[in-house]
Amino acid sequence: MMELLKQFQKKRNNFLKILFLFLFIFFYSTQKSFAKVFSDLLELNGSFTQGGLLFGKTNYKNKIFFNEKEVFVNKSGDFILAIGRDEKLENLIIIKGLKKNETHKIQISKRKYKIQRIDGLPKNKVTPNEEELKRIRNESKIISISKNKFLNKTLYKSGFIWPVKGIVTGKYGNQRILNGQPRRPHYGLDIAAASGTKIISPSNAEVSLIMEDTFFNGKMVILNHGLGLNSIYSHLKKIHVKEGEQIKKGDLIAEVGSTGRSTGPHLDWRINVYNIAIDPELLLLDQPEF
Repeated sequence: MMELLKQFQKKRNNFLKILFLFLFIFFYSTQKSFAKVFSDLLELNGSFTQGGLLFGKTNYKNKIFFNEKEVFVNKSGDFILAIGRDEKLENLIIIKGLKKNETHKIQISKRKYKIQRIDGLPKNKVTPNEEELKRIRNESKIISISKNKFLNKTLYKSGFIWPVKGIVTGKYGNQRILNGQPRRPHYGLDIAAASGTKIISPSNAEVSLIMEDTFFNGKMVILNHGLGLNSIYSHLKKIHVKEGEQIKKGDLIAEVGSTGRSTGPHLDWRINVYNIAIDPELLLLDQPEF
């Protein structure tokens, strides 16, 4: 009898451990991401954390302000909010409606970012000379203009998939130390794959920009998914699309390469709302059903 009681107690303890683990994972994940209906004027879906992306819904006649900055709302009432890498944890959304105004606090969870060291880069790719800095500034202006190009479409509603099969070697938000020198954080995902591996469009898009030879990004493509949402593909070996082309989710856009500032073949994949970078992994994990 004592032996049976011990076995029962052991199974009970194991069950409680599993239950506790399940509840911990459940509550941890739900705090980071789920649909929140704040009122009949506002619904938000997505990742309520630093580096997250929020998809909003309201009456199209309402005006939306996020931290005092007006956000575009289309005729269907859709809008997008980017949560930056180091965004403050308490944010305000103000809704100015036809009959009433509302203010809602948006709580954002804080993230911890790792330090990533990369060695073996050419010296000038870490500390460029004056002529190279001038080139970098010119290229950055062109890229920024493309990222800020407004497209009044919701192509992103086709949903997002991984653009390439490979191994993630660099995470969003990581603090970079290049050749022993601290540099800006990484604002995308590095996905290692063999040179020539096919890269597909993760969502419906319009090709916004193609650059064949940039100092840092090498060959690169920018796709516009609408309402300010854009994605960038860098270090490419070959590009298979043209500027202005309309493409569908799953279409071939490029091949993995190692051009620009790179130590080996990989894709640097970034997603932004205008110039604010968000975490592609969170988008894949927490995208709503459009």
